[in-house]
Amino acid sequence: MIKSLSLLTRKPGMTHEQFVRHWLEVHGPLALKVPGIRRYVQSHILEERTRPDIPSSDVEIDGVAELWYDDRESMMRALATPEAKALYADGALFIGRIKSYTTEEKEIIPLRR
Repeated sequence: MIKSLSLLTRKPGMTHEQFVRHWLEVHGPLALKVPGIRRYVQSHILEERTRPDIPSSDVEIDGVAELWYDDRESMMRALATPEAKALYADGALFIGRIKSYTTEEKEIIPLRR
């Protein structure tokens, strides 16, 4: 399983609340239409946690997007679809900055119920 992990910052002039509303109500449904995405999670920032023993970075973000794919090839196929192009076009309307990573998870503690 491959995951795309993106740190998102809202466009200048947009409030955090406006960013979250658009991301959830407009952008989220567009992601549902992209073939090949196995899972999509939006993590909305509630507050920043700091530690006294480790300095904080200067990165300010409004949310974290996580998209799961079966493998890298599935991800590349999904990103080439018209649905993904529509998703990216919408992202340009409310995302001011983005930093994305392709990751492979190593589960240490499994999901507990």
